Amino acid sequence: MTFQLNQAIGKVPPNGNPLVANRYGADPYALVFGDRVYLYMTNDALEFDGSGIVKENTFSSINKIAVISSSDLVNWTDHGEIVVAGPDGAAKWATQSWAPAAVHKVIEGKDKFFLYFANNASGIGVLSSDSPVGPWIDPIGEALILRSTPGVADVTWLFDPAVLVDNDGKGYIYFGGGVPEEEYAEPGTARVMKLGDDMTSVVGTAEIVPAPFMFEDAGIHKREGVYYYSYCSNFYDGERPEGSPPAGEIAYMTSDNPMGPWTYRETILKNPGHFFGVSGNNHHAIFQFHEEWYIAYHAQTLSKAHGIANGYRSTHLGRLFHNEDGSIREVEADYKGVQQIKPLCPYQRVQAETIGWSAGIKTEFEEAVEERLVTNIDNGDWIGLAGVDFGSKGAETFSASVISLEGGGTIELHLDDPAGLFIGELPVPAANGPENRVELKTEVNGTQGIHDLYLVFTGTTGMPLFKLVSWQFME
Repeated sequence: MTFQLNQAIGKVPPNGNPLVANRYGADPYALVFGDRVYLYMTNDALEFDGSGIVKENTFSSINKIAVISSSDLVNWTDHGEIVVAGPDGAAKWATQSWAPAAVHKVIEGKDKFFLYFANNASGIGVLSSDSPVGPWIDPIGEALILRSTPGVADVTWLFDPAVLVDNDGKGYIYFGGGVPEEEYAEPGTARVMKLGDDMTSVVGTAEIVPAPFMFEDAGIHKREGVYYYSYCSNFYDGERPEGSPPAGEIAYMTSDNPMGPWTYRETILKNPGHFFGVSGNNHHAIFQFHEEWYIAYHAQTLSKAHGIANGYRSTHLGRLFHNEDGSIREVEADYKGVQQIKPLCPYQRVQAETIGWSAGIKTEFEEAVEERLVTNIDNGDWIGLAGVDFGSKGAETFSASVISLEGGGTIELHLDDPAGLFIGELPVPAANGPENRVELKTEVNGTQGIHDLYLVFTGTTGMPLFKLVSWQFME
């Protein structure tokens, strides 16, 4: 190989965490629909001072929610950002969009999706859609929950929603946080409230969830008739009664009713600093996918790898296990992540922004083709896909949809490592005039069985090479 391969940063093969390396994403919330899990995340974006130095994340300019999805939990499709708040957003009354929660409900025979978000810590809004990836609209044109909402006036931080649609179709929203002055042990700032059948209204009065040492991050899941309310404990550094949650950990309570009463149990996930050497807030979501249980959480691993761990967080995934008595085992956060639950089929069209690992690239929405694609492709960059099943016969050809740029270049195909077995290459001609989308094809060989696949991009260093829209193999 006559060029220098660029290195993966943050998510390094064969690790599964953080889930993506081409964007940040915090406060994950999971929605399972069909054969995919969708993760909605606070769209952490780097902030810079006047000298161009990355500064501490203030969260004040975050008005978008990022979305990724996967059917195998290792290769993730980047769906980009939902513009939620501000003059260009769906909810023009809002200024920020933090800590989303998403849920699906069938209403009048149609699939409907609802995305709840925090307008900083002053209220909670809701968007709706006919698809888990939008487009999204603001169905009520104002906040869903404000301090004028019954039972909410004394909630310190009115944010961090979690939502449950129960087996009978009734909806519930959990939210709140903060510590009133000196009320560390019993803040009384967690709430649960009934949602209307339309999922865009609230019913009755919000009830207190008496979560010990509550700080933020409502979570809710139901298993075998038991409701699990989970949350992040506060950072009070004084003495705590025995059995209380330690600082900055995910704790949980249980009930046989979605509105309570609740019984405190224990903590299940230590602060990210315990595992990754970078502390910060702790935020999670628990969900079931193909009969197994998982926990999504965030940590500053990607920003740490870039040397800018200033509050910029990335989503991770781990397995969650319930014991026979219904209690939850403690979770060990790590870089390894979870096992791929099924192989990726290369004989169906794969969007380029479906990525297991990557080096150097970005993803952007391209107006000209009305699709999201891989951009910022330089010499030595690459994309890796985990567990690609070529079958016993193997592939005969590889095709890709690309947008040529002035540089042009080559897509080299390797197995199991960016410098692994070479199975073919696809030349991409330089654009002669305006950018145009072309479909290119090449022969490949030696692809039988299940392998990690790497698309390695080569060309003239320092020159834009091309943009990648999608790819596919043929048997």
